[in-house]
Amino acid sequence: MATASPVGSFPSPYEVETPPGCEGWEEMYPYYALFDEERREADEQRFWFWNSMHFPLPMPAFDAICIDTAYQALGSWQNRVFAVPPAMGIDYRCINGYIYISGNPVTDPAKIAERAEHFQKRAGHYFANWDELYAAWRTKMEALIEELDQLEVPRLHEYEPEDVAFGDQETSYCAVLDAYRRVLRLADLMWQNHFEFLLLGYGAYVTFAELCKANLPDMPDQHIAQMVAGLDVLLFRPDAELRRLARLAIETGVDPAFVEGRSPGEIDAELGESDAGRAWLAELEEVKHPWFHMATGDGLYHYYGSWLDDPTIPYASLIGHIGALRAGEDIERPAEHIATERERLANEYGALLDDETRKAFDELLALARTVFPYVEEHKFFCDYWFLTSWWNKIRGFGDLLAAHGFLEDREDVFQLSRLEVHAALDELLLTWATGGKPRGPTYWPPIVTRRKDLLERLAEWTPPPAVGAVPEAVLDPALIMLWGVTTERVHAWAREAEGGPTLSGTPASPGLVEGVARVVKTAREIGDVREGEILVCSITSPAWAPIFSKIQAAVTDIGGVMSHAAIVCREYALPAVVGTGRATSQIRTGQRIRVDGSAGTVTMLE
Repeated sequence: MATASPVGSFPSPYEVETPPGCEGWEEMYPYYALFDEERREADEQRFWFWNSMHFPLPMPAFDAICIDTAYQALGSWQNRVFAVPPAMGIDYRCINGYIYISGNPVTDPAKIAERAEHFQKRAGHYFANWDELYAAWRTKMEALIEELDQLEVPRLHEYEPEDVAFGDQETSYCAVLDAYRRVLRLADLMWQNHFEFLLLGYGAYVTFAELCKANLPDMPDQHIAQMVAGLDVLLFRPDAELRRLARLAIETGVDPAFVEGRSPGEIDAELGESDAGRAWLAELEEVKHPWFHMATGDGLYHYYGSWLDDPTIPYASLIGHIGALRAGEDIERPAEHIATERERLANEYGALLDDETRKAFDELLALARTVFPYVEEHKFFCDYWFLTSWWNKIRGFGDLLAAHGFLEDREDVFQLSRLEVHAALDELLLTWATGGKPRGPTYWPPIVTRRKDLLERLAEWTPPPAVGAVPEAVLDPALIMLWGVTTERVHAWAREAEGGPTLSGTPASPGLVEGVARVVKTAREIGDVREGEILVCSITSPAWAPIFSKIQAAVTDIGGVMSHAAIVCREYALPAVVGTGRATSQIRTGQRIRVDGSAGTVTMLE
């Protein structure tokens, strides 16, 4: 990206100080993830922004696999397969445990033209055969999830079974190492699948948006997004099932069990005392597969878990839905209203175009609507269903290491990098095989303890939204559509470094409301959200959709018009401002704020 413009400034990444007591945090991450002196001249002249959408908290050492493999896959598809003309892949660096990213642009016109030929041929094949290819993709992902489910983490016994001596069964040390390699390979394959269609989904939308802007320059980005809203997306099915269960609870008279503040365990205990309650719980069990494979966050941290691991979000939603039904309110997602508005905008804007342009407008709009569901649905299969199951599979290796004293608890496995886990397994298997005394039981626990303390301390630090040079222009379509990192937004971040009562962001969903803020920094705090509050967070996830019946607006630190927060808010007809850069650090829970989702502003009223 091009360097500085006179609109403001960001700190140099080399001048960001380490919080007191956090010295040595660098050991948790690979050498290439750090800002080092060898790359200083180049890295200081680049624009790096905090990817709080995907990594809002400092990364545990093992979880960093979701950075490396994700950006390997993204870069492969964007740069090496589809050859997106203006952009290659994404570089990342780590500052105090937080992840900053920067796009690699293509600036040579001849190279852009060369890449365009590849892109048109390859992307055109996908667009022309989208339904067939997407159906094959879903089959492939379901098979990958099944393979993961079938993978077992072997145990180590005093003696090998007789099948090793008298049959063809492999020895345990081979089986354990093979299982670990396989589980890592499955993650690589998942990330490969994750990005196969995603960039094309954004690309179709960007192409449609560019046509709109070229011919109707006064059209707001929000209206462009609304023209592809209200479609049938799989990710809204879990919330639909919860609404059905809420109605069933009232119909069968078990709704008194659902009281604000009660834990899922307390609710289940009361339901288990009656025939009607047990019948309701049986219906809930039918819903759980696959719909409770929703993650409590984006799935990229080991501790998020799914609704199966932590049912706080669905139970908070059930309580909210039941309360709304008792009050005579409509709990259904306003799909009909959204669809009507979608068609109204498309017809009115289309009528302003000449016949030839109207034809292109209709064709590109139809393509955007065709590919849009994948933009959200891939998350259910990849980030939610696969990853939450995958983290639990890694816990199996934590169990193995803990059983032999290398770790104190299975969860400690996530404080080691994936290469360190391999090293620990190597030593465990070596000393198990030889009968020797391992060093691991005294070597790894102090490292784990220190890293846990580092992560706690680093979580109290507030990262700057960006570091490095202020770019003259942001051209990468992925940065623009997903993260909302536009040229205007970055310049606004630079100007707003001093703070103030008003935050500006991307107007993601129309409407104007005033209310009390609820700042949510972790998925565990979702259960604290109360009726009528305004959600303020780094980014929302589609997995949070069930709480959208409670809130009256949403504000995020990061995100564009096609971010998950923007999409979900439009589907629930809630005002939203995304990409403010610093809402979670400037706004406090209980503070009254005004959200103007049409203008893209958030005003702190007290």
